Amino acid sequence: MHPAIHLHPDVAAALRDGEPVVALESTIIAHGMPYPQNVATARAVEEIVRSNGAIPATIAIIKGKCTVGLTDEELDYFGQAKDILKVSLRDMSYVISQQLYGATTVAATMRIAAMAGIPIFVTGGIGGVHRGAETSMDISADLTEMEHTNVAVVSAGVKSILDIGLTLEYLETKGIPVVTFGQEAFPSFYSSTSGFNSPLTLDTPEAIAAMLKVKWDMGLNGSVLIANPVPSHQEIPAAEMEEHIVLALDAAKRAGVSGKDITPFLLKYIATHTNGESLEANIALIKNNAALGAQIAVDLSAITD
Repeated sequence: MHPAIHLHPDVAAALRDGEPVVALESTIIAHGMPYPQNVATARAVEEIVRSNGAIPATIAIIKGKCTVGLTDEELDYFGQAKDILKVSLRDMSYVISQQLYGATTVAATMRIAAMAGIPIFVTGGIGGVHRGAETSMDISADLTEMEHTNVAVVSAGVKSILDIGLTLEYLETKGIPVVTFGQEAFPSFYSSTSGFNSPLTLDTPEAIAAMLKVKWDMGLNGSVLIANPVPSHQEIPAAEMEEHIVLALDAAKRAGVSGKDITPFLLKYIATHTNGESLEANIALIKNNAALGAQIAVDLSAITD
């Protein structure tokens, strides 16, 4: 294990004994939701992972250590502190060398999970190709990391603020399988549909685990995007959501927001202008993803023992 990695005792024991572990990101706590909903959601998600037979490992950088599994006190700190850096791959060496605190994005969480030996990662939605990327070149490092890292990502699809069609094209170009759980329509984060069909569909956690084992056993390196639709009774219809996204993007442009700040800005704007409905959907989908991710981790552990 790399000396920059610090494992929570529960995580260390599970990995040593070959028990299923699910990685969780910390950006959703520090930058994705307001306090106290962020901490309450993080704790609820960890409990869902446990109740489905796996050990949760929320990942963050604490005083320069890649910390895999947070204590209750650390979760609360990340939920309230105002100086937590948002850390993607390009930022990791800086934050570690300067012994700072950082909330890890999908890309950084995947890399640390891989270093720790955790093959299943649960998040809300992945980053991707931003709208207008043909001129801005704004493409999330989440996608390039998925090309190389053997960690499967369970999410509610691609964040709907992005260009979902171009993101799916990018994933195809990089050879990253995209499989939707239980339906043919590809979801769009807040909504169970996106207007795009999923390249692949599987209906059980066991089938997804079997696919992961075959892929990695064959030396086909890289991630699998497992798209898990938000429950239909908790979604916001895609057409309604699109109206809010267009207004949010315009507000970001007028405010001069760009780079790593744009996603938190958009999510906060949308939550405010949907009277909290988008936040409720966000909480529902991450909990839903946690249950599926833990079930996949349990099934994968069973067939790799």
